Amino acid sequence: MQFVGYSLRNNLFVAPMAGVTDRPFRQLCKKMGAGLAVSEMVTSNSLLYGSAKTQRRANHDGEVEPISVQIAGSIPEMMADAARHNVDRGAQIIDINMGCPAKKICNVMAGSALLKDEPLVGRILDAVVKAVPATPVTLKIRTGWDKGSRNALAVLKIAEQSGIRALAVHGRTRACGYTGHAEYETIAAVKATARIPVIANGDITSPEKAKQVLDATGVDALMIGRAAQGRPWLFREIEHYLATGTHLPPPRVSEIHAILIAHLEDLYDFYGIETGVRVARKHISWYTKGLVGSAAFRHRMNQLPTVEEQREAVNAFFLGLAEHGEHLNYEINDTAENNNMGELAA
Repeated sequence: MQFVGYSLRNNLFVAPMAGVTDRPFRQLCKKMGAGLAVSEMVTSNSLLYGSAKTQRRANHDGEVEPISVQIAGSIPEMMADAARHNVDRGAQIIDINMGCPAKKICNVMAGSALLKDEPLVGRILDAVVKAVPATPVTLKIRTGWDKGSRNALAVLKIAEQSGIRALAVHGRTRACGYTGHAEYETIAAVKATARIPVIANGDITSPEKAKQVLDATGVDALMIGRAAQGRPWLFREIEHYLATGTHLPPPRVSEIHAILIAHLEDLYDFYGIETGVRVARKHISWYTKGLVGSAAFRHRMNQLPTVEEQREAVNAFFLGLAEHGEHLNYEINDTAENNNMGELAA
């Protein structure tokens, strides 16, 4: 896929997720089939540029290009400075966050709260595009603040006038948070009007759903977020299905085990031992969610304080699964587990 001047493997993008899409996760998803991965949002507050968190979020060492960095804030001048700062440090695409529904972001009129102030949207977009004229700038939004004020079409027009090169739309309003089901009618309407690439986001959880969303909206690309947590191979599964109409075999227990262990080692190296152990816990939980015995395993694993104990627990869990067969059937939720039924299929 050709996208804002770059040649990508495909039209499957990793959604920016705070606390998730760090460098190890982005690299893994690209390895597993994603065409582009957007960083977790980086603050536009220059006072925080030196913080360990901000520096980690802006770390792209060894990352497969192109490098897309999302910035967040509500003051046009600060957003412009943040764009320049990140381009100077390797960003090749700047993405602007106007979709985050988190209260702490919206309470400072950033993220999806900006959708309530279209003139401010225009000033921010103008400022960022002018600040980095040689770098493509993209935008991520929701369909609106709430169901009574869906304004994605109006924001599209502002974005195009400002020189934004692509628009990603999550099929929910800010008021929806992550509840209910994403709606794609608004995204289809945006695509029908747009003169720039449009990316659909929200509830893309399987190869079949990916094709349904592409067919229903006509968008140029898909952006996948929560469904890839603990399932980074979802990108190759979707890629294969869209190309052939057939399914890849499910991943083998031994492969998932190897992917998780490699991911953990990257986390320990990236964050350091103490923070790495804490960050690794949520990833281990995502990889094992819905599998035989995983509830008890996660509870025990979350108490383990050292790298060695984490490794040992993960190895023991997957070796136990392998005794039942080499294939796993992953589900998106824990319904089977909550019914004391495992999602293990030989």
